[in-house]
Amino acid sequence: MWILAALLAATAGWTDWRSRRIPNWLTMPGILIGIAANTAVYGWTGTKESLLGAGLGLLLLLPFVLIRSLGGGDWKLAGALGAFLTSKHLVPVLLWAVLIGGVMAVILIISKKRVVQTLRNLLRMLAAFFTLHLPGPDLTLDNPESLKVPFGVAFAIAAVSYSVRQIWGLG
Repeated sequence: MWILAALLAATAGWTDWRSRRIPNWLTMPGILIGIAANTAVYGWTGTKESLLGAGLGLLLLLPFVLIRSLGGGDWKLAGALGAFLTSKHLVPVLLWAVLIGGVMAVILIISKKRVVQTLRNLLRMLAAFFTLHLPGPDLTLDNPESLKVPFGVAFAIAAVSYSVRQIWGLG
């Protein structure tokens, strides 16, 4: 299971790095294969845990997709990895992916010399959050000027390293 999850994550990370997209031909079968693999290995308990993992991955990231701060491919990748890893292992992988993505974002912001603009945008997003409004289209993925972190890469690093730790008995 760990190897399949790592292969899925690595492939998604590679395609996200190269094209800034995670294709449906990878994520949709990934969900089904994750459920089938868990069912084959663990029976009905595996089916239940796999469905919970896929559902949790999709549910946790859905708000970010709805406000256009995360792409649909990243969202479906979370569901596919959840189907393989189950909810028990998806949560730590997701937390590590968020931390890795944050580091990637800071490096990108500094390298593009956009620190002041990023701080202004963060203040606008906080104001929108506290007034229960959307922050505006210029602060979404739809803005061609915005800096975009390939979250699939962060997810891949987190999932592959977590899988390697599990395979080697370090986790």
